[in-house]
Amino acid sequence: MYSPGMGAVTTTEIVDVGGKRTRRGHCVLPVAERSRLIAEYHASGMTMAASARRESIKYATFAGWVAKAARRSIGPSRIEFTRVQVPDSAARSGASADTLEVRLPDGTMLRGGGVADLAAFIRVLRS
Repeated sequence: MYSPGMGAVTTTEIVDVGGKRTRRGHCVLPVAERSRLIAEYHASGMTMAASARRESIKYATFAGWVAKAARRSIGPSRIEFTRVQVPDSAARSGASADTLEVRLPDGTMLRGGGVADLAAFIRVLRS
């Protein structure tokens, strides 16, 4: 601060909050803090951009945290197989329409005569 007749007075204070920093000097938030911010974002109903702005975080950084958290919560997909015995009559393509019945884990039920046709249909449903 400068006043006429007085010398310039400058007061500087350095505050170290003890958090980690990158080589470029950016703050690195602990995982628990990131999780809290993401939970607040989901509960707030705000847009991701508005939440990032409110917390003074770059949008791209915040969006990356949210995407990573979503991938973690989904986890790896788990595929379960069940061995079934198919009667010879169902394996023939000329079998009646309700010879073979397949119930998928999500509750979808398929009926058909040909094993190959049902398998192809299931592949189409799963893609």
